[in-house]
Amino acid sequence: MAQPVFGILGGSGIYELDSLESPSWKSVGTPFGAPSDEILHGQLHGLEFRFLPRHGRGHRIPPSSLNFRANVDALKRTGVTDIISLSAAGSLRENLPPGTFVLVDQFIDRTFARVKSFFGPGLVAHVSMAHPTSDRLRGLLAEASGAAGIPAVNGGTYLAMEGPQFSTRAESDLYRSWGCDVIGMTNMPEAKLAREAEIAYASVAMMTDYDCWHPDHEAVTVEQVVGVLLDNAARARTLVEAFAKTVADTGWDGSDPAYRALDAAIITPPEARDPDLAAKLDAVAGRVLRG
Repeated sequence: MAQPVFGILGGSGIYELDSLESPSWKSVGTPFGAPSDEILHGQLHGLEFRFLPRHGRGHRIPPSSLNFRANVDALKRTGVTDIISLSAAGSLRENLPPGTFVLVDQFIDRTFARVKSFFGPGLVAHVSMAHPTSDRLRGLLAEASGAAGIPAVNGGTYLAMEGPQFSTRAESDLYRSWGCDVIGMTNMPEAKLAREAEIAYASVAMMTDYDCWHPDHEAVTVEQVVGVLLDNAARARTLVEAFAKTVADTGWDGSDPAYRALDAAIITPPEARDPDLAAKLDAVAGRVLRG
């Protein structure tokens, strides 16, 4: 791969990326329906970026209603090679206070009402999710966060819940006992679909509050949470710009295991594949299906 194209999925509070140069919003159609919004095209430090507000501008779409397949497919169609997910999350650890960014390296998926694969009957594939995020992208984000003075922890387990309601106290205590560090509603099946689309994926979970396990949870007001969320959003935009500068300064090696995630994943032989499903996967899996 000669040049990367970075896709930014903006979560709660991040509906614009005003630092992009030569910005242009463009509609992208997909075989899986409409993505959350148009995609903003632009450049930062000479690098190509695409920005998609995950919930749509104005935060119109709740987590369980997101068309995750359309979002990932649309980004792939615009040339995206690497996705950086920015999302608000709750902290399950005392040492991860509100305002901290966690660069996620593992997930536990507790969602149950979402389509989780591009593949299906007539064209079966099994990708590896042992290492669901890109070590390379996380390293660059850690370097960028340090340069920008943003408190970030490199590594942590994200519990993906269905929502839209928040956890019960019993659930929160259970997730802590499992070793989870943060809790959110949007990174699954997003990370799984990015892997199927052979896109490297990194997740920046931005702590807005302690989940309900914390003894001071009752004292937290909505105004305080919104204030942290907006401050996190501003720092997330700073992080994206610092990331672009870090990549521009250090160069790009153009390698990631995710780029070839489908090499041995498709089980259905060519003669048995559903041609209609194969056609829908032209962007996601075209590299291997045309091979």
